[in-house]
Amino acid sequence: MGLAVLTALVAWFGFHRVLDVALKVGWDGLALAVFCQLCLFVILGFAWWSLMPRRPAARILIWARMVRDASANCLPFSAVGGFVLGARAATLHGIAWPIASASTVADVTSEFLTQLVFAAGGLALLVAWHPESRLGLPFGIGIAVGLVGGLGFLAVQRGAAPFARRFGRRLSARWLVALMARLDLLHGELMPIYRRTGRYSIATVLHLLGWVASGIGGWVIMRLVGVPIGIPAALAIEGLLQVSLTAGFAVPGFAGVQELAYVGIGAVFGLSPDVAIAVSLVRRTRDVLVGVPILLVWQLIEARRLQPASSA
Repeated sequence: MGLAVLTALVAWFGFHRVLDVALKVGWDGLALAVFCQLCLFVILGFAWWSLMPRRPAARILIWARMVRDASANCLPFSAVGGFVLGARAATLHGIAWPIASASTVADVTSEFLTQLVFAAGGLALLVAWHPESRLGLPFGIGIAVGLVGGLGFLAVQRGAAPFARRFGRRLSARWLVALMARLDLLHGELMPIYRRTGRYSIATVLHLLGWVASGIGGWVIMRLVGVPIGIPAALAIEGLLQVSLTAGFAVPGFAGVQELAYVGIGAVFGLSPDVAIAVSLVRRTRDVLVGVPILLVWQLIEARRLQPASSA
């Protein structure tokens, strides 16, 4: 359905018009966009690394973060699938699964809460510059709902293991005993992460910096296609875009969702529909150029790990 929406949007606003705008980027421009994305991976990898109780090599978490995003962008999974595969990539390099899983949960929580702060900044700019826009109210509601959901997710993290333990005593089901053991391991690694407030604060600052860097990456793409836009406006577009993408988190690769959001938000900031869709397609091209090699290398690592077992 997402691909159908994407195809319909391109056809409606003119394939040749969209393509003409997108081709303005050129290979040099794509290389610059790819470089910006790789720099973003470093920031986000260090944010995850700062949460680890026993600090592994930072390159492991940078690589695992690359796998996480490449999986979400290039494979037919939702963003949740990317979280799982990112944690899996970390375990392939010696990080125990309870630590990889717990740190992933804490990292995703930090990233989501800073995303709300970044989105609120974008909403504030929208209201200040375009008070007549009708997008302010729905985006404000979306941010408020996201905040409630984020706080609820934190509450679940703290209470899931004790609840399962009490529930398991009553049922005594074998599968539930196994689940309790796993939740206890996860809970035992997760709570100390939150108690290290200094490290968690560093991760939060790095995630906020990552959102700003993501907005600058979007500004670079818009400038490459010839959009005369300033960095503050590009940051506002990115912040509001993230609210839309969060609402469509279950759609693999945000197919169609990203394009619709760009068209709606971009119109407020002076982007014509064909330009907005072209910006989105350049962004997707960048994600594919970055993500496919990452996934291929990850699969080679998986295959090498399986070889000794096959030989035995």
